[in-house]
Amino acid sequence: MSEKKTAIQHTHDNDLTHSMVHYLLAIHKLKETKGYARVTDIAHEMGLTKGSVSTALTNLKKRDLVLEDESKFLSLSSTGHEAVHGILSSRTLLYYFLKDIIGVNEEVAHKDSCLMEHLMSTETREKFFNFMKSLTNDEFKKNTFTTSFDFSQFDHQHDFEEIQKGDTYLKSE
Repeated sequence: MSEKKTAIQHTHDNDLTHSMVHYLLAIHKLKETKGYARVTDIAHEMGLTKGSVSTALTNLKKRDLVLEDESKFLSLSSTGHEAVHGILSSRTLLYYFLKDIIGVNEEVAHKDSCLMEHLMSTETREKFFNFMKSLTNDEFKKNTFTTSFDFSQFDHQHDFEEIQKGDTYLKSE
């Protein structure tokens, strides 16, 4: 009886770079805030030229992460949307872990979580969410750890991932 090995998907496996992630996040944010995203809007949002944005978007469209309609409005494909929500949930988990659990200042937590967000596999993100949730539950709180974000409000990592918005951290309530 042989065991079937599962392929581990990390960023280097699907070539999603830090730069690509920022384009996807910009489209996501613009769609949420303005209801649309165009090359001009992305260039303005990211402080880049329209030419640079067009070149990057061509690559993202080839990878089926970004769609463009006949009016030149951009949106994320279902694969792109799924990737963005995974990245945002990784960023949020990392941010609160760095800031609240290991005690780095907010600016460093923001920068470092942004740099690491796209490197985390789906499996690690799920396990990390469960770890953060158990680490911050009432029984653990008596011992050592607290965080300003209430992970206990979610039953599963998927629920947490679904509510990620924009390019900011979920607000603690």
